[in-house]
Amino acid sequence: MSAYLELKLAWALYQRPPQQLAEAESSKLGAAAARQRVFETKILSSPLAAQAVVTPAAIAARLAEICARYTDTGSFAADLRDIGLDLAGLEAEIDRDLRIEGVLDHVAIGVPPATDIDAEIFYRVHLSRFVQPERRTLRHILVTFSNDAEKQGAQALLDDLRTRIADVDAFGACAMRHSHCPTGLEGGVLGTLPRGKLYAELDTVAFDLAAGTLSATVETTVGLHLLRCDKIYPVITPSFLDVRQRILDSLNDSRHKSILKEWIGNLPATVTE
Repeated sequence: MSAYLELKLAWALYQRPPQQLAEAESSKLGAAAARQRVFETKILSSPLAAQAVVTPAAIAARLAEICARYTDTGSFAADLRDIGLDLAGLEAEIDRDLRIEGVLDHVAIGVPPATDIDAEIFYRVHLSRFVQPERRTLRHILVTFSNDAEKQGAQALLDDLRTRIADVDAFGACAMRHSHCPTGLEGGVLGTLPRGKLYAELDTVAFDLAAGTLSATVETTVGLHLLRCDKIYPVITPSFLDVRQRILDSLNDSRHKSILKEWIGNLPATVTE
């Protein structure tokens, strides 16, 4: 197994070198690297690989991209030592990578690009994918309890706060002082959310509130809540022109992946390196 391949995949998957990964991450990395090595070996065994040309300039550009991930040359050199590579060995691995990319680019070059008609048909058929649902910026104050007496106290506190909270700043101050939820440190902010992201009891109430209003006390399994709706963002349905390029990019990417998968699948089996 190539240590360089694991280094490359670790940065791609986790934005960290392999030695900084947790045990579960390392296990997933090893499995991904094994699969990738099989594909790469098949690709490099194809007739097209013998025709691929990699220039010194291309290798230098890729090397610069790798170096840019590091804050200093020392950490870069340390990672190379950890995987048993020197600069010449790294350049050889980069040459290998670029050769594989060249082969795949050659295979995909004949794939006809998606047209605006293709994109608009996809948009019409899958319109629901592009609709951004109603969202609300919400806050809450949570008071927990462990017995009936504490529940009564929590209810009395929230009833009192509800009569004294005049605006968003007052709500934030009360959340910081009284809320038992970690969000209290942020003024009780739950975030800007669509339906379905909160406890069902909170969700129903939150999406019935007008902007700038408070709920009555709501009980969930974790305690009693007082909700505030700061702002309402209505449903947004983008036009075809708004999402045209995103659809074209997605369709073209899907077509390329499909042709590459078919091409690699038709290559003869090889012994892995």
